[in-house]
Amino acid sequence: MKRIIIAITGATGTIYAVRLMELLRAETTLEVHLVMSRAAKMTLKMEHDADLDYIHGLAHEVHDYGNIGASISSGSFHSSGMIVAPCSIKTMSNIAMGNTGDLISRAADVVLKERRPLLIAIRETPLHAGHLENLIKLSRLGAIIFPPVPAFYNKPVTLQDVVDQSCMRMLDQFDIHIESAPRWGEQGGIPAVGQQIEGGKKES
Repeated sequence: MKRIIIAITGATGTIYAVRLMELLRAETTLEVHLVMSRAAKMTLKMEHDADLDYIHGLAHEVHDYGNIGASISSGSFHSSGMIVAPCSIKTMSNIAMGNTGDLISRAADVVLKERRPLLIAIRETPLHAGHLENLIKLSRLGAIIFPPVPAFYNKPVTLQDVVDQSCMRMLDQFDIHIESAPRWGEQGGIPAVGQQIEGGKKES
C-alpha cells in the first residue's frame, strides 16, 4: 500500500488535516500515518467539531509526538511522502534547521534526506524575512511550499468547498488524484479561457 504521513501542528487550519485524512481514508490503496503535536491537540479543540478519537480513527497508525523511535523516524521505513498541514512557523523552522528533537521534525527530515515529497502547508501571515529565508531554504532542500490559498474560479459556496480544493491540490503533489473539487479546463470542471463549452460557444 502507498503510505502517506500526515503531521498536524499547532497552527490554525486543522480542518485541512482532517479533510485530507477523510479523503485518503476513502482510498483503499492508501495507508495513513498520523502524528500530532501537543499544540495541535489544543488548536483542534478550539476550531473543529471533530474529537480526537475521530481524528485518530482516520489513521491506520497514530504515532506519539515524542517517540523519536517510531517507524516513520527511519529512512528504511518506506513512505510516499509527508504532508505537514497545518504547519506552524516553529515546526517549519525546526525542519529547515535540521532540529529533529520531536517526531514531526524528525520524520520530515527523513523524508527530505530520502528524496521523498515533503509538503509544507504553512499557515502564517504576514511573513517576515526570517520566515521567508527558512521557506526558501526548505524549497532548496526539496520541500514543496504550499500555503493553502483558496481558489475562487470554482465559485465555492461552503467552507468545505474551499478546503476540498486545497486538499485536492495538495494530494496532486503526491500523484494522488482525488476529484474533490472542479478542476480548471478538465471534463466536468471549469472551462479554461477560450475553451469550447456546451453549445459550441467559447468561454471568453
